[in-house]
Amino acid sequence: MFDLHKIKEEILTTMGLSLAFYAEHTRPEGVPVCEHAFERITDDGQRTYFRFLYKNVGYIGILEGVSEENNRYALLLPSFIECFTEREVELSKNDRFKRILKGECSSMEIHKYATKYSLRDQACFVIALHIDKHVQEALAVLEQYGGNSLDTALQVNENTCVLARFVDESSEEYHSSMDYAEFLVQSLKEELGMDVHAGVGPTVKELKDIALSYAGAENALRYAEVFNQRGNVHSYREFILVKMLEGIPENKMAEYLTELSEAHVKEIFEDEEMLDTAESFLQSSLNVSETARTLFMHRNTLLYRLDKIEKTTGLNIRSFSDAVSFRVLTILHKLLKR
Repeated sequence: MFDLHKIKEEILTTMGLSLAFYAEHTRPEGVPVCEHAFERITDDGQRTYFRFLYKNVGYIGILEGVSEENNRYALLLPSFIECFTEREVELSKNDRFKRILKGECSSMEIHKYATKYSLRDQACFVIALHIDKHVQEALAVLEQYGGNSLDTALQVNENTCVLARFVDESSEEYHSSMDYAEFLVQSLKEELGMDVHAGVGPTVKELKDIALSYAGAENALRYAEVFNQRGNVHSYREFILVKMLEGIPENKMAEYLTELSEAHVKEIFEDEEMLDTAESFLQSSLNVSETARTLFMHRNTLLYRLDKIEKTTGLNIRSFSDAVSFRVLTILHKLLKR
């Protein structure tokens, strides 16, 4: 196993460079610290500083002196250190891809992987599926229905599998990511009798950004569970407002909920039947007939409940602007309730 001190010795032996370093955002004793923020390389007139990653932790490297030669070394050393990191663990193709999905690989590692498996300049998206049983059988189905040899199906944790789909943008055939996810979910149901839920991440232009798509797919599944969304396939787009509000501190959420709602609004939030009715109405695009069919409810019963929601909350959710306000309030309530 290499550690940074052994790498430092190797650099001294092979390059004749005396390297010092410290972890970012620390001020260790006996080590000169750069006093200003910088992106890649900088100097203070006496020393050259550069940034590098080691085991996903950021460090500042220090070379004595300021010169063009030191700048060249400062450009090369981060890659040199990464090479030692890669030598520590020999990973399988799937294990390395899993690390890429989770954002645990350096840009150099991703570039090497993309080159080795012919994935450079390939647009892609991730579908994450919650699977409670028969995971290996489910993976076999996902591999069978992968659109091309580049698509990758693997298990990322105990009950989540993913399919990373690589898109041929030059092809005349077009299938949206949501349509493809619906097809996979239906295939798993028909072939294995499995009722699974899928989250679909955004399509990204190349492999280096696939972690963003995986995070979007996982968030779609998580939010769908929290908000009891209907259906088996969910897109990250459904929850953009949720993601924005989730970043607000809890004390602010509570403050906004109090300021924006009527005194009796909690009566609706604590009545699961009324809240489910309102959610179904919003998910049915404010269509009374569609909501009544979905809930197997008489139209007059639905109208009575909508009137009660308006009387209790002061919001007529048959109006688009009031529906948006009600949606914001329900999201705040559920985020606080988690």
